[in-house]
Amino acid sequence: MKNLLKVFAIPTIFVSLLGSHHHHQEAKTETNVQHVDSVEKKKLAKRKLKWECRNCTPNEKVVLDFLQERGISDKVALSVIMGNIQQESMFNPNICEGGARVSYNQCHRGGFGLIQWTTVGRYRGLGHFASKYGGNPSELTTQLRYMVNEPQWVSAEKTFKKKGLNQGQYMNAAYRWLGWGVHGNRTHYSNQFLNRLYQVDL
Repeated sequence: MKNLLKVFAIPTIFVSLLGSHHHHQEAKTETNVQHVDSVEKKKLAKRKLKWECRNCTPNEKVVLDFLQERGISDKVALSVIMGNIQQESMFNPNICEGGARVSYNQCHRGGFGLIQWTTVGRYRGLGHFASKYGGNPSELTTQLRYMVNEPQWVSAEKTFKKKGLNQGQYMNAAYRWLGWGVHGNRTHYSNQFLNRLYQVDL
């Protein structure tokens, strides 16, 4: 009888060891899965994305890149800013109110440029900025540099940099920035840009 018990004890121990080994493998596999998930999450966190615009003009692409370099990354915020510039100038920096394509010094009435600088102070401010810091007041890059140094933009930019706001909130910030008299197609243009923006890896 004692010998029989010894014979049956061996498989019992073997099964016990096998079960322990199986549980160890499961725990190891689970740990590996968690490690992979953690690595993937870190990779996603490190991914740098930017918005690009489908079928956009060269000037529109320059403005979109410039805004993102300023730290504006929300798709809706970007589309609202782009939509407002579309309403103001169709992204033409050398345009005088009414549609005449003229240089800075030849626009004698109404607004001028990318965002149609209209008041005497803001219009002359563009010329002074170009003279002081170098640049042509009729060109896009100079106008963008001046635009983001105006106090109206500096105030509105705080809202533009916030993520997750709705179109109306960004549009209110755009009004504080531009102070338009007529809303026009701003919302329509903004929606068009919203549909044309897509993200790519840097």
